[in-house]
Amino acid sequence: MRRFKEAYDHVSRVIDDLYKELTDGQGTAYLSLDDPEEPYLGGVRYNAMPPSKTFRDIDQLSGGEKAVAALALLFAIHSYRASPFFILDEIDAALDMSNVTVVARFLQKKAKALQVILISLKDKVYDKTDALIGIYHDRATVCSKSITLDLTQFPA
Repeated sequence: MRRFKEAYDHVSRVIDDLYKELTDGQGTAYLSLDDPEEPYLGGVRYNAMPPSKTFRDIDQLSGGEKAVAALALLFAIHSYRASPFFILDEIDAALDMSNVTVVARFLQKKAKALQVILISLKDKVYDKTDALIGIYHDRATVCSKSITLDLTQFPA
């Protein structure tokens, strides 16, 4: 019970700030317990209100709005029990270009304290990275190979 409450209190305390950071200071996010008296017997509700939207249940948000809310929750949990790296697979797929830029800046800022591997097809992400890694099929050897481009050697 103590561990759950400690984790819940921490995530609940930081979730709104992280969501605001991902929505340029305009969104709101919070957690609530179904049963505050016995929290481990009920559910935890996560509510995120994107900028200039009225309150809706999270399953009524668009794919991009859900992706931003999920990132805020992921990094709120991470701030409680940090892992040394993240592998994120096309988290930007449902985002429009302005949100891709916001998320890329957010991840660039977070990458100062941890390693992030982001699989993406959006070119707006590429200029915020330290390296690009490409995977290709080598017909001569009939296998996949990788190529890495270190972007830190080029001035911004």
